[in-house]
Amino acid sequence: MSETKTLQYRTDGPEDGPVLVLGPSLGTTWHMWDRQIPELSHHWRVLRFDLPGHGGAPAHPAASVAELATRLLATLDQLGVERFGYAGCSIGGAIGAELALRHPHRVGSLALVSASPRFGSADSFRQRGVVVRTNGLDPIARATPERWFTPDFAAAQPAIVDWAVQMVRTTDPGCYIAACEALAAFDVRAELSRIGVPTLVVAGADDQVTPPADARVLVAGIADARLALVPGASHLTPVEQPMAVTDLLVRHFSSSWQSADHPTGMTAIPAPPPKPVISPVQPGAEVVEYGHHVPEPLLDTRSDAYDQGIKVRREVLGDAHVDRAQSLADEFTDDFQDFITRYAWGEVWTRPGIDRRTRSVVTLTALAARGHLDELAFHTRAALRNGLTPSEIKEVLLHTGVYCGVPTANSAFAVAQRIIREETSPEG
Repeated sequence: MSETKTLQYRTDGPEDGPVLVLGPSLGTTWHMWDRQIPELSHHWRVLRFDLPGHGGAPAHPAASVAELATRLLATLDQLGVERFGYAGCSIGGAIGAELALRHPHRVGSLALVSASPRFGSADSFRQRGVVVRTNGLDPIARATPERWFTPDFAAAQPAIVDWAVQMVRTTDPGCYIAACEALAAFDVRAELSRIGVPTLVVAGADDQVTPPADARVLVAGIADARLALVPGASHLTPVEQPMAVTDLLVRHFSSSWQSADHPTGMTAIPAPPPKPVISPVQPGAEVVEYGHHVPEPLLDTRSDAYDQGIKVRREVLGDAHVDRAQSLADEFTDDFQDFITRYAWGEVWTRPGIDRRTRSVVTLTALAARGHLDELAFHTRAALRNGLTPSEIKEVLLHTGVYCGVPTANSAFAVAQRIIREETSPEG
């Protein structure tokens, strides 16, 4: 068994202080937390880490948020850190939620910044991977300012905007794509009630990537959670409003750290006097506590083949396609949809003998050969999501033309060309 990979990191602050881990956003490096370090490192030993392939870190892609959490724990184990506080931004917040759910004994207190229990739609992240695979990271980098910052901040801070664009542009594309796939699969909405540590949820009031509504879902689901809404901030809140975020983190981790019995003897700094639930936070963040509601679980009596099938069908074809197919089903076609999901996707596409890229090659060839052009269209999209490049799809269709006929390939090329243009157009 190979040894678990670790993450690139740096530490600041007293060697014997309680450890506070800061997790980055997708496309950033640990430098996104630079403005918080002077104050936080007075009280804690602050450990910041880079995602794989970010900031010059080794380009070893991680397939899931759970794997990123495992690599972080391996890093902390090497340093002899058993218990720690954790604050993470965006995908860094997803890692924090994963740690609190799967390793609750390790996390003393939690802050989720610009985070969500599910980040957008799986389709959007998988298409972003297609764009990067086809065009590289430059289109994503150029669209970064409007995703990360408010227009006023971007206009007033061109140097920071340039820094952000360069951070994304210098990220390893394969690791970026893997992180997109990890976010596409991340969904802890049904598990939030199991997060048992004190949690601060921080949201930029103008964040369009993880809007305040996502933050409210987190607060409603986590029993011991509070919301801080930061005005004048978009997605990269710690960069855009550093004073507000620093003050929020100091206050939260000072008052809620559960680190009694730390194996290294580290203890938290003394908690300040209690503050009201609603209070001003410079420069104007509002902290509000919400109640939570745990929905009744839904019973699903369908077989494992169906459950696996619908999961793989959504991953390969996209949520939008599957939702559309299911919405069109009625009493006459419902059994057929069940049949497709159970046998084509649950029994065949899940078999381990060949990978999904190879299955896409076989599927494209078969659909082109038989002239099933409607299905060829959405399986071209699926092939891009499964890792085939436009050049590889072209080679598949050229090969098909030799063995199945030029008219067949001509029709297939027309369909594939249209889909590839749609799917690989840069964002923004």
